[in-house]
Amino acid sequence: MKNPKFYQRARVISGIVLLALLSIGASKMGWFGLVSRSKASVAATVLHKMDRVPDWVAEMEGIGTFSSPRVADLNGDGIGDIILGAGRQEFQSSDTAVMALDGRDGNLLWHHSSTDQVFGSALLHDINQDGIQDIVIGGRNGILKAINGKTGTLFWDFDKMEAHIPLIRERYFNFYNPQLIPDLDGDGVEDIIVSNGGDVLKQPFDPHRPEGYLMVLSAATGEVLYEARMPDGKETYFSLAVKPSDKQSDTEILFGTGGETLGGGLYVTNLDAVIQGDLSGAKQLAYSEEKGFIAPPIWVDLTGNNELDVVAAGVDGTCYAFEGGTKRKLWELAIPGTEIYASPGIGFFTGSDTPDVFISAAIGTWPNFTFTKHVMIEGGSGKLSFQDTLGYFQSSSPLAIDLNRDGRDEVIISVNYENFGKEGRKLYTNTLFVIDFLTASRYELLEPQEGHNIASTPWMGDLDKDGYLDLVYCHSSNPYHGFAFDRMRVNRIKTEVLIPKRTFWGAYMGNGYDGVFLKK
Repeated sequence: MKNPKFYQRARVISGIVLLALLSIGASKMGWFGLVSRSKASVAATVLHKMDRVPDWVAEMEGIGTFSSPRVADLNGDGIGDIILGAGRQEFQSSDTAVMALDGRDGNLLWHHSSTDQVFGSALLHDINQDGIQDIVIGGRNGILKAINGKTGTLFWDFDKMEAHIPLIRERYFNFYNPQLIPDLDGDGVEDIIVSNGGDVLKQPFDPHRPEGYLMVLSAATGEVLYEARMPDGKETYFSLAVKPSDKQSDTEILFGTGGETLGGGLYVTNLDAVIQGDLSGAKQLAYSEEKGFIAPPIWVDLTGNNELDVVAAGVDGTCYAFEGGTKRKLWELAIPGTEIYASPGIGFFTGSDTPDVFISAAIGTWPNFTFTKHVMIEGGSGKLSFQDTLGYFQSSSPLAIDLNRDGRDEVIISVNYENFGKEGRKLYTNTLFVIDFLTASRYELLEPQEGHNIASTPWMGDLDKDGYLDLVYCHSSNPYHGFAFDRMRVNRIKTEVLIPKRTFWGAYMGNGYDGVFLKK
């Protein structure tokens, strides 16, 4: 762990450079430009209220991460702590596959080992009802762990339970991000629903793949209460999203099938169907013959009728919106030449009271991707309102927040760079960018960091309860490899930006980590 004070000189120099860029842009209206002085406040916010150097940096050797940070106060000091999954390369064990870092200084609170990557992002759930959030997090080859948030001890470990061991890699494969559902086993603790599937050993175009499952587990014990096969018999790599409801019969679940090379569908069902073990009646919202659905969808009201609608994207580069009640299609927009693996971000980007959609799409065809295309879609109409190509491939999701309190949200995205050193060796760096839609401008938020970020979405919120915005950002710190699991960093960035009263999109799958956007 270190506090990088040696960056201070670079910080001053970068501030001078940024001022020069802003001044040039004000007259030329380029990508880094300003439309007028009255609309320069996002630029001023980035320059004067957001540190370009992390407050603290936690470095870890021998591991990397796909996981996105979750935050909860685990040690009772009033500051949010950071929970992450991690690991080494596929099929390699690691002694630090789940970790909790002290939000105050980045020091390790506790960690857990695993036999393979824990690529998922944690569900926070007070399982033992001690007032401290506990953790449920999944990964490859049957890995699903429930961990006491306060002590770091295990409640249960799915792939180590006697009843499950014979079924690992036969019936149970990867566990994706779980969600909460009503208590079904009568122990007074809300239970969890999670998708499972995806045999990594299958060849890319082999159609003979084990079917995926929706599974209901006891949060307290890890026991499988109910499970149901995918309705089309296909695999799944999809983190589901549950529509909030107080009634079991009204609990709707969005899930998807297929993958990078095989077709699949986007479906909606209800919890009763999963309990009955039969998804044949699930409604198919969209289908693609050649590509499936991987990116988690979002529940968000686009029609203004207080009914949560559906926003989703297929691997084939098509974005969709469906009306929440009837499930009729509201709009569809294709992004040609791309594939989508990143969950959408939601924000108020156009000045309308209707939430809009921001999506990052990979240019190319798996596994050969180049740059990332970023698009903003007007939520009410499905109209493409903004697009830009910025950075090399990554599948992290965008964040959205009104930085300068002008009533419009800006987007914060992770961006990867690829350059060449003096000896011709490729060098990888990464940073965060802010996009201001009002002025069609973009600003580098953070000094470029060594390494790439492939999939970890940053977190933003008020970590220390001082009323100001903080960011937590993870990435590989190996500058020589774009897909590295041998060294990583977690950065905490402090700002002087006031936390807005309006809803903002501050994490992977939103502030509730559940794929639900609720206006306030």
